[in-house]
Amino acid sequence: QVHLVESGGGLVQAGGSLRLSCAASGSIHSIYTMGWFRQVPGNQREFVASIATVGNTVYADSVKGRFTVSRDNSKDTVYLQMNSLKPEDTAVYYCYMRFLLTTNWGQGTQVTVSS
Repeated sequence: QVHLVESGGGLVQAGGSLRLSCAASGSIHSIYTMGWFRQVPGNQREFVASIATVGNTVYADSVKGRFTVSRDNSKDTVYLQMNSLKPEDTAVYYCYMRFLLTTNWGQGTQVTVSS
């Protein structure tokens, strides 16, 4: 069983920055992908960014150049640095950990960007 806990969400003005963190605990394999999705009520959960164990990153086009995903393998923690935030970035952000076909999710953290 893997448990993921996010932190760092909140309210920020457009153009501002936030840093999300997600710490994993429990039965963690040595090789896994971590990352972030986000969801607006009434919409599907959408991919934001991911990072593999060796550091390869993938970003959604909508956040490229503004968001940076990173991880600390010694702490089994993934981060999402969000800069130049826009009102359309407002959503609940969920972190995930994926090993082979198994995906574990955090409980989500609200990010609200005011215009």
